[in-house]
Amino acid sequence: MLRSVLAATLIAVSAPAFADPVRFAVTDIEGLEALQAEFAAFEAALEASTGLEIELFPVSSRTSAVEAINADQVDFVLTGPAEYVVINSITEVEIVTAWQRPEYYAQVVVLADGPIATVQDLKGKIVTFGSVGSTSQHLGPAQVLTDNGLGYGTDYDAQILSRNVAVEALIRGDIAGIGMNDGHLSRIRDAFPDTAFRVVARGPDLPNDILVARADLDPSVIEAVRNAFVNDSAALMAAILEGEDNQKYRGGVFLPKVDDADYDYVRAMYATIGVDTNAFVGD
Repeated sequence: MLRSVLAATLIAVSAPAFADPVRFAVTDIEGLEALQAEFAAFEAALEASTGLEIELFPVSSRTSAVEAINADQVDFVLTGPAEYVVINSITEVEIVTAWQRPEYYAQVVVLADGPIATVQDLKGKIVTFGSVGSTSQHLGPAQVLTDNGLGYGTDYDAQILSRNVAVEALIRGDIAGIGMNDGHLSRIRDAFPDTAFRVVARGPDLPNDILVARADLDPSVIEAVRNAFVNDSAALMAAILEGEDNQKYRGGVFLPKVDDADYDYVRAMYATIGVDTNAFVGD
């Protein structure tokens, strides 16, 4: 009995004095039901680690996440690298921690027995990209081609096409290559076991997903959440991996030491497709 009373007292003393729930949003999940399905276990684990009341806060888009930050409606936002550089450009946020995604890189895929033998063979051909503004489906593959000497929309015909439709077009010979990440390629190989695919160009590992806090949030709350990812990382990762979509983090770690300059490669991607970082691509 004494031990439990002491434990409760320690939590009360160490937890920040923050009366309102701490609101947590994720930019690539729409709707509260989907957010709870992926992050309910994490919500409970973060509460246990920090002593704070955590509230999942759904946002309908990347833009609405920024609006919620500016209106003090949300405290923490988990977002991808492409979204981060825009969020950091148009509002005030503080980096909390990075969420590593193993095997997270952009690549360009062609048919193994097709006419494309090298990346240079894509010159003058159609190359498609997936979700507009996606780090690994659009910006990253475009940068991979630029790094290999092929200008976006000039040396090849760059088109946006949903991945499933693009794969069928690739098999028919209507397009020459598709930009995607390694997880996508694995699923495509499972879905088309009779077709051989090959990576003709691959980029470096992409910067990690990142958790940010609104800059005017109580510093003690930010520090409590940051410390949770250091002190209780195994429990938090186990909770995150209860979400089906969150399997992309399996095998990864939390990185509390993050430099904004780590995302300069993503900023170069925006320049490659001819846009700046003061607005989300496609919005």
